[in-house]
Amino acid sequence: MNLQLKAKLKNCQLVVTDVDGVLTDGTIIYSSAGDEIKAFNIKDGLGFKLLQNAGVKTAIITGRTSAMVERRAKELNIDHLVQGREDKGEALKSLCEELAISLQNTLYLGDDLPDLTAIKTAGIGVAPADAHSLLREQADLCCSLAGGQGAFREISELILEAKGLLSETYKNYGAEH
Repeated sequence: MNLQLKAKLKNCQLVVTDVDGVLTDGTIIYSSAGDEIKAFNIKDGLGFKLLQNAGVKTAIITGRTSAMVERRAKELNIDHLVQGREDKGEALKSLCEELAISLQNTLYLGDDLPDLTAIKTAGIGVAPADAHSLLREQADLCCSLAGGQGAFREISELILEAKGLLSETYKNYGAEH
């Protein structure tokens, strides 16, 4: 990681993510009763907690509306949930204005074309390993992990490392690093 990107990660105050294809692998399953099922990666969930413990705000912006996403956001105490917004770049700008956080100090993690404006708008644009090629080209950073496979956790730990908090975080869990 270059020094400029590390400095941006160190100053990150808000991490915003998409859901489908980032916190999940993008698969949506419908039961015969018409229920929608999504699988979330538990490691990503801890990534939210680690960021929150370090004082970094977290948010979700998603184009779809889902009770499951609302439930997951509540479980993880995610600071802000914005659902049903296709204009994710504008939604990100509005959220940053509401929170009085500079876009420069904001990271957005997205995987597909609806996320492109937010990737370009945020101070730090990030794409999972399996993101659409246009997003990987535009992103400041590409994860080594795919969506739904720990990409959010990977970014969480990179932010903590840049802030000089990762070793202490590991020690809090009884691990030496």
